[in-house]
Amino acid sequence: MFDSLSDNLQGTFKKLRGHGKLTEKNITDAMREIRLALLEADVEFSVAKTFISNVKEKAMGETVLKSIKPGEQIVKIFHDELTALLGGDMADLDLNPPARILMVGLNGAGKTTTSAKLALKLRKEGRRPLLIACDLYRPAAVDQLETLAKQIDIPIFKPEPGEKDLVKVAKRALKWAEDQNGTVTIFDTAGRQEIDEELVEELKKLHAFLNPKETLLVADSATGQQAVSVAEHFDEAVGITGLVLTKLDGDARGGAALSMRTVTQKPIKYAGVGEKMSDLEAFDPERMAGRILGMGDVVGLVEAAAEAIDEKEAMRMAEKMKKATFDFEDFLSQMRMMKKMGGMANIMGMIPGMKDQMKGLNVDDDMLKHTEAIILSMTPKERARPEIINASRRKRIAKGSGMTVTKVNQLLKQFSMMRKMMKKKGAMNQMMKQMGGMGGKGGGLPKGFGF
Repeated sequence: MFDSLSDNLQGTFKKLRGHGKLTEKNITDAMREIRLALLEADVEFSVAKTFISNVKEKAMGETVLKSIKPGEQIVKIFHDELTALLGGDMADLDLNPPARILMVGLNGAGKTTTSAKLALKLRKEGRRPLLIACDLYRPAAVDQLETLAKQIDIPIFKPEPGEKDLVKVAKRALKWAEDQNGTVTIFDTAGRQEIDEELVEELKKLHAFLNPKETLLVADSATGQQAVSVAEHFDEAVGITGLVLTKLDGDARGGAALSMRTVTQKPIKYAGVGEKMSDLEAFDPERMAGRILGMGDVVGLVEAAAEAIDEKEAMRMAEKMKKATFDFEDFLSQMRMMKKMGGMANIMGMIPGMKDQMKGLNVDDDMLKHTEAIILSMTPKERARPEIINASRRKRIAKGSGMTVTKVNQLLKQFSMMRKMMKKKGAMNQMMKQMGGMGGKGGGLPKGFGF
């Protein structure tokens, strides 16, 4: 998410840090580059212009220009302004009873899936959510929500087939909810390809009847410049209380987030960062600003690890590594844990300074897929005892995984080196130095690692 913006900004700030002393021209040139980076990321023109004006005004201050590290000072100013732009007024959902959440947005934005993801997230937080299907125009949407509700084991209310009166459906749903002993009701509404009067009037009536504590606009992060008009229309119609941005994992630009947040002055509550039901994150402006500027997100990394890692499994794995009995089954388990944490690229993006360190090295998720394919093509005996994998077995594994024998050999060599290191005193420290290199000499991944 925000990859192109992040790369462009980091390039500009690298130039600024290179100047021992900054001049008005240095700053003006940098601000021009940053404005272009924001526009390329689909940030709306007026939003980009105002933002740059605010940053430049503070960056031209005497304190910055006369400081020992003016480049660092400007990065700090930019970080603070970006945090404010992303949502200095961040607030939790209002879940005081009656806790009703109305999900609105254009067709295809991901309302139905997001409704289910939000229900799952709220249940993990100790709530008792209920899902209400209120899309009377697209039967497939009701079926989709029902399928997702079964998948995550959340009670769902469905309208009668052929029902056209939305308020009538909502009345019956509220009566049903009373018998379910739920604490939060989530209403998934119909969308359209474009905003029209029929949709607006329907939403207004439903909103007036429900008087929801939260009205969340679900918006595709790749919407681009259209994002502003979409946000304005929905806010005028029903008074949205927050935004949920979907598909942030698939859009390298992400400018819609900055534009919608600024235009509506409503906080971004959540971000959809993947296809799994658990891939809905509470949006934290400061942490997101840090990730955009390459500062990492250690808190996010710890939270992702806590969610993905089973403590007993981690202890068992640590013991096996200590005794150097770590095998390919264990390696496969570790890789799947990394997938749960959002993949290699996501993990690296959360570690401060790591993004620059990993440039030019093949650490993408394809590498993990290729490695997993090779391991899955091994027999259980081969995974437990890699030393028995001779030339003919390597050919069979390569054929079964769709990889070359060379790549199979590379993986086996890497694994053998790793096991040898585990047997040595202080092996884990050596591995971390070889794998991490946080700016140290000889950092980075071992040669030949990856595909």
